[in-house]
Amino acid sequence: MPEHYAPDDHATDRALLVAASYVLLRRDDQVLLQLRRGTGYMDEHWATMAGHVEPGESVHEAAARELSEEAGVRVRVEDLVPVTMLHRYEVGGAQVEQRCDVFFEARAWTGEPRIMEPAKCAAMEWFQLDALPSPVVPHELLVLEGLRPGASLPAVVSYRTGG
Repeated sequence: MPEHYAPDDHATDRALLVAASYVLLRRDDQVLLQLRRGTGYMDEHWATMAGHVEPGESVHEAAARELSEEAGVRVRVEDLVPVTMLHRYEVGGAQVEQRCDVFFEARAWTGEPRIMEPAKCAAMEWFQLDALPSPVVPHELLVLEGLRPGASLPAVVSYRTGG
């Protein structure tokens, strides 16, 4: 049995998922959010620390790296608790619009959160889960609302975008 797929196995009749990792840095019932600016995607929306998984990197490693790059704090991979996986898709959309977003929660870290990428982040603040700012990136808001007291969040969520 081969360990790898053949190079032509990425045919156009298959969805190719773009993987991203998200970190919900938590302090009691608060979550750390950043105000996106200058990124070209959802600017002027509040968002979690997140980013694409790089080649050869696990979703856990990507989450830890993104948290360090964006908020200047270190988290051990083993301290990342899986929250949910969000499959975002656009019916009839480009393959790049097929997304697999893995959300982790971290309650233990080293360092004090601060803005590390001022060209992409206008502010960074702690918010109560039941008093989130507006606007929040829509698919991230769906996950954050599922963490409120009394709410529930499935292990896997499908989220249709566009059309």
